[in-house]
Amino acid sequence: MNLSYRWVIVAAGALMTCVALGAMFSLAIFLEPMALDTNWSRAGISSAMTLNFLVMGLGGFAWGAIYDRYGARIVVMTGAVLLGLALVLASRTGSLLVFQITYGVLVGLAASAFFAPMIALTTAWFDKNRSLAVSLVSAGMGVAPMTISPFARWLISAYDWRTAMFVIGVAAWALLVPAALLVRQPPKPAADDAADLAADDTGMSVPQALRSPQFIVLALTFFACCAAHSGPIFHMVSYAMLCGIAPMAAVSIYSVEGLAGLGGRLLYGVLADRLGVKPVLITGLAIQSVVIAAYLAVSELGQFYTLAIIFGATYGGVMPLYAVLAREYFGQRILGTVFGAVTMLSSIGMAFGPLAGGMVFDAYASYSWLFIGSALVGLGAVAVAIAFPRLPRRALQPA
Repeated sequence: MNLSYRWVIVAAGALMTCVALGAMFSLAIFLEPMALDTNWSRAGISSAMTLNFLVMGLGGFAWGAIYDRYGARIVVMTGAVLLGLALVLASRTGSLLVFQITYGVLVGLAASAFFAPMIALTTAWFDKNRSLAVSLVSAGMGVAPMTISPFARWLISAYDWRTAMFVIGVAAWALLVPAALLVRQPPKPAADDAADLAADDTGMSVPQALRSPQFIVLALTFFACCAAHSGPIFHMVSYAMLCGIAPMAAVSIYSVEGLAGLGGRLLYGVLADRLGVKPVLITGLAIQSVVIAAYLAVSELGQFYTLAIIFGATYGGVMPLYAVLAREYFGQRILGTVFGAVTMLSSIGMAFGPLAGGMVFDAYASYSWLFIGSALVGLGAVAVAIAFPRLPRRALQPA
């Protein structure tokens, strides 16, 4: 197979992460219209996103192990079918509990089938430009707020939230099933390449890797990073509307974050290759904490846009660095399982923000304590990241 096909893998991976994560995060757009239509509490609706992340974490670990054993296509095809089904079923639910099960459990399980397996597959296809390729696949998450979220808002405005969710489910089938058919494992390496891969193998088993200091620090940093930004991301639209921003303009803030995240992924990837992953990651985590706290002082659309650019570029930029570190620490052979385990813990971190934000708002009719708490957790991520062990190789692959 021509090695130029690797860029098809990147394109398919970016599309999958865009649609899957965009559909899942679109619950932030549905939050207010659902609450008004059904009289369900914001905390109750937000808990579906908490379930998303919890199930996504467990699913990412399981899907990563299946990827290591059977390859990527069966994983992403299953996820594609399940995601569309989950959204269609969730759009028809009549009770909060059923919605939490269909959207919270099934959507989370489906979405987890794409990120870790496609990242692991991409690192297998690339020996050069690996950081760039991983960033591009991850960039699909940044494109989602510019595409899926405005589309969801338009559908809700034109019809209602149930029709909007149903249409997004059908669109997920139409886009993801053909993309899954494009997924291929890389060609078997030649003798010289096989020798390089053998040298690249750390020799660790999965249990040894999961007990190693490298894994513990990597997982804790990823956990705290995601716990810090998940609440502000999920509740940003509602917070902006509470500050007097019009609904469509509030959604545009979310879209600006996504656009900035797209550029941030590429920028931080290049900087990490030139300056080292650890200093770039620590700097990004520190900036993230400061920006989260700064949201307490904004009230105008222009101010929201300014912070959205910095916030989106920062949290988007640091995300691919965890995959690069996992590849460097543990090699390709067990990457699917190990990165799936790291993603599982990060998803648990992501699970705290939406529920915490909903509970804070229901209790105080304000999001102030959400942003204060998130900023403090972000500083905790900085402290843990400082303890990253030395990389086992002298340099990362150049972007």
